[in-house]
Parts: sequence; structure tokens; C-alpha cells
Amino acid sequence: MRTDVPSERVTLADIAAEAGVSLATISKVLNGRSDVAAATRARVEHVLAERGYRRRGGGRSETRAELIELVFHELDPIWSMEVIDGVESVAKQHGLSVVLTVSGTRHSPDPDWVEGVMRRRPVGVVLVFSDLAPEYHEQLHSRAIPFVIVDPAGDPSPDVPSVGSANWSGGLAATRHLIELGHRRIAAITGPADMMCSLARIDGYRSAMNSAGLPIDEEWIRFGDFHVSGGRDRARELLDRDERPTAIFAGSDMQALGVLEAARERGIRVPEDLSVVGYDDIPLARWLTPKLTTVHQPLRRMGEEAARLAIRLAEEPLEQGAPTPRMDLATSLVVRDSTAAPSAATAAPTSAPAPPSAPAAG
Repeated sequence: MRTDVPSERVTLADIAAEAGVSLATISKVLNGRSDVAAATRARVEHVLAERGYRRRGGGRSETRAELIELVFHELDPIWSMEVIDGVESVAKQHGLSVVLTVSGTRHSPDPDWVEGVMRRRPVGVVLVFSDLAPEYHEQLHSRAIPFVIVDPAGDPSPDVPSVGSANWSGGLAATRHLIELGHRRIAAITGPADMMCSLARIDGYRSAMNSAGLPIDEEWIRFGDFHVSGGRDRARELLDRDERPTAIFAGSDMQALGVLEAARERGIRVPEDLSVVGYDDIPLARWLTPKLTTVHQPLRRMGEEAARLAIRLAEEPLEQGAPTPRMDLATSLVVRDSTAAPSAATAAPTSAPAPPSAPAAG
């Protein structure tokens, strides 16, 4: 049986007595063993959480596997690789390996993943999810397995360490760029409406439009997903309107690819007839025709910082009451060939007033 050190408030014997099980059963639950009845496991987990049991931290122990676990709900062959490269580079610097897991939905991994990670006992976990269910949170904490969430898509609780990016600023910069080129009819396509990063990018778009005195047509704001199909389908809707936009801000580079496809289908030239701005700055963006203007999101660095934070929390667990580390990395606009001033034909006058000069960025 592993020699777990109980907190000052509770012992393993206390837990066993209250749950009505043996110490061996407590050890099986703590180690993620599968040979424990579901009802018994749930009862033990409940007592562990109720009594505030925690393994004592203090650096890596010989019981930990020398690895970092990186968990996605899906693997995008382009976007995900940037995060993976960042995590792997930091893991290598610390003599660790990376195990990659795909599990669950964008909101949380599956329950069987939690059981598996307790058996694997990694140094730390990096999750590309919006949050963890409270019971999973408690299970990982009770085993002293630190975890960090990358680019929270939801609203993680205040005690969840996370690394994200400045999504609002990115949306603002993209839209200001289009306004400064002279565009007035600017549409925006973003991801699912229940993801905070989607909403933040749209909020940046709204702020830029409002600051420039431009009306916002709610029909020109479309929610979908961050894939090519999401951008293509929403762009078709926008480009088939009687008064189509002269510019589209897409919430991801993959969506921007879909916008370019929808424009080609209709014989709409980019950037002569339609300007397009993406988001992420994936490597493919610089090889497209035209090369894609986009918002650089430091995906690789986000993976690096998340891995560093997970390792640091394994070495130096947070003291009770200490602030939870959360980091938002800066985004920046990368101007390439997919944006230009609107032509006289596409910028035909509308009933809306002409916008004043956009305020300087910053």
C-alpha cells in the first residue's frame, strides 16, 4: 500500500472508519484502481472531499510517473499541434515525457479519464477544456496531481489555474484594422455561443464598432464552430444577403478558410471585393492565397506556460489561501494580403452615417 500522508485534520483510518471500508479499499480508491464497486468508490470519494483529505505535496516522488498528461476533447491537426509542441518542449527541458489523451467534450473530460489519470500519477496535467467538474477537481487535489487549463472556453472557478489569451483585445484589433481601411459593413463569425473566448472576441468587435460610431447589425454576427465548415456555412449566409458585408472577421483561421471557400464559390475576390481577417495565426495562414491577415494567438507559448505552471505546482503546491495563478497572454495583429480598402463598388453608400476616424490602438 502506498504511504500517503494525511492532512493534519484527518487520517486514512478516520476516512476508512467513516466510509465503513478497509484501509486497503481506501488505498485502491486513492490509486485509481478499477476493482472497487462504483457505490463504494463514490462513498469514499465523498468522505475524502467532506473531510478535506489531501496528499502532502513537496516535489516529485518516486511514486509519480515522469510525465505530463495533455488532454484535449478533440485533436485539430493544425491548432492542436501548436499547443502540443509547447508542452513537449518544456517537458523535455525537465526530463519528462508527454502522454496525449483525447476525452470528453469541450466542457470536461469523461469520468473514465479521471480514474485513468489517478492510476498513471503524472507529475501534472494540462487540459484544453473550459473547466473540470467539482468532483474531478477534488479527486485530483486529493491525489496531489496539479492541473492547469489552457484557454478556458467557459468560466472556470476562481481556484483553477489557467493560461489563456487576450481574446477581447484580439477582436478589437481585428475590427479596428478593417475600420481603418475604410470598411463600414463588417460582419463577424465566431465559435459556439457558450464559449467565453467566442463571446470575448465578439465583445472586442462590438467595442471597435461602437467606438467608430458604426451601427451593429445583429444579423451580421454569426455563431458556429471554429472549424472550416463553421466559417463556410456562416459566410454563405452573410454573402447571400441583399446587402453583403465588405469585410468579415472570423473567430479562427480555420473559419477564415471557410470564408475564403464561400467567397470563391460566389466569384467574390479577396481582398478586392471582400476583406477577411482570421484568428490564431496558424502556420498555414502565411501560405494561403492570399496570405491571411490574422490575430496572432500565442498557442505554442500557451502550451509552454501551462506545462511550466503544472510542474511548478507539483514542486511547490499552493499554500491555503494563496492566489490561484492565472495568465492571459497578449495577442497581436498580423497584416498580410487578405485585407484592403473597400472598392468603390463594394463600398456603395448606405443609410448609415460615415464613421469618424478610429481611435489609435492601445
